[in-house]
Amino acid sequence: MYYALCAMISIIIPVYNQAKKLSQCLDSILRQTYSNYEIIIVNDGSTDNIEKVMQQQITTFGNKLSIIGQGNKGAPSARNKGFSKSQGEYILFCDADAILKPQALEVMFKTLQGNPKASYAYSSFLWGRKLFRLWPFNAKKLKTMPYIHSTSLIRREHFPAVSWDESIKKLQDWDLWLTMLEQGHIGIWINQVLFTISGGGYTMSSWLPSFTYKLLPFLPSVKKYNKAVEIIKEKHKIT
Repeated sequence: MYYALCAMISIIIPVYNQAKKLSQCLDSILRQTYSNYEIIIVNDGSTDNIEKVMQQQITTFGNKLSIIGQGNKGAPSARNKGFSKSQGEYILFCDADAILKPQALEVMFKTLQGNPKASYAYSSFLWGRKLFRLWPFNAKKLKTMPYIHSTSLIRREHFPAVSWDESIKKLQDWDLWLTMLEQGHIGIWINQVLFTISGGGYTMSSWLPSFTYKLLPFLPSVKKYNKAVEIIKEKHKIT
């Protein structure tokens, strides 16, 4: 296949107690039409049977798959650990609860190839049955709200030297895209649904309807979200 001769994509998967979800994620990667990739799984101190699942997958993927273990330090730390071991010219931080469409890698790669000014390609996606359709990249809008998922294809040369901020506990992807924006790097939207998030993970684990944040500000989950927004805006000096 032609794409086997193209640049390598490093797929970095942070995982914590998601054995079943990880198997589904890896199955979707196995079906990709773009075959030049490496997979780096970072086990962030899981206590379930994830080790057994990962060892079984080595038989399937061979030397394309690497497994790294660490104590439970959170998703940003796991992503940074995976990135430090990666070799690809392009990086995809793929959540363990993500299921990629067969053409996901190919479409993202071709999009970046055709748009050299873009530093990363992001798509619409499903969170369960909820459609996040998204829209073309808008720097002004990015400063007001998080809308780009971490499962986006990034040019390695444009990935920030500071990597993922391990002090940020929520809205980590928003923080990353704002950091890249401050460095002059922008994204490009793919008007397709390229993956589904099954939910219940330790990254994007919950979703509430937009009206909840206005009408039910006293809810603990809403309070945590609003606090996280304040932290991000303060860090990036957004008023």
